[in-house]
Amino acid sequence: MNLLHTDLNGLDESPLADIDETVKSIYRLITFSMSHKESDLLKRYLEAMQHLRDVMSIKNAQQEAQSEDEAREYLANMKLSVKLIVDEIGAGNGLETPVDLFRLFRLIAPEAAERHPNRFRSTTVLFGPCSGARPEQVPALIEQLFCALCEIKHPVTRAVYMHHELVRIHPFIDGNGRLSRMAKNWMLMYELYPPMFIKNIFDKHLYIARLQNSFLAIENEANVFHPATQEFFQDEFRRLRASATFILNRMLKNPDLEFAGESENLLG
Repeated sequence: MNLLHTDLNGLDESPLADIDETVKSIYRLITFSMSHKESDLLKRYLEAMQHLRDVMSIKNAQQEAQSEDEAREYLANMKLSVKLIVDEIGAGNGLETPVDLFRLFRLIAPEAAERHPNRFRSTTVLFGPCSGARPEQVPALIEQLFCALCEIKHPVTRAVYMHHELVRIHPFIDGNGRLSRMAKNWMLMYELYPPMFIKNIFDKHLYIARLQNSFLAIENEANVFHPATQEFFQDEFRRLRASATFILNRMLKNPDLEFAGESENLLG
């Protein structure tokens, strides 16, 4: 396996302009608005971010859980990983090295981490019709991945690339999907973007199909940026735009709020 080339030749990054403008509007409101008390705007912003972090934990737990008990266990683990991320960002630390992946792995999949402490997987793995990297390739690919991130200019594209390639490598024995999504959100939140998540069952099936189609296309023809990979990136841009719009609407007290009631039912 080789990593997807970081030039991403053909990727449509035009949606990022709208995302960036929405994010800038959020911080302009907090910093310069004269029509609201700054403390009120900041409170609404923090409440909206907290809501998205809570929903992010819930949706990540729902993504792979097969029962309500398993979902509750996953949710407790996801909340611990979110706390780690928030604490690290508060201390000025981004997702910087493979060590950070192991820290997330220990929180997201503690039983698997206990069985395989501080080790990448040593067995082959299949997910759907796709196969992860050969076990002997994994350590070098992860090191290459962190180096490759420095070559991608836009922080959103960089985070989505990390997500895509981390799932494709599948470095751990369990929890790779949850870990990849949380690693992406660590990168996004460090750069002051909101977290994103898979909203519902339709979006879940779409997400899985997009990843599988992208991986199979790359497997059939490497070193090409395929339409299937384009579709995955565009879906991720859409999810992030929805999160940013949600925060802006909350701050403006817009009655047309997205994601209302997302945290009400753990398995809904």
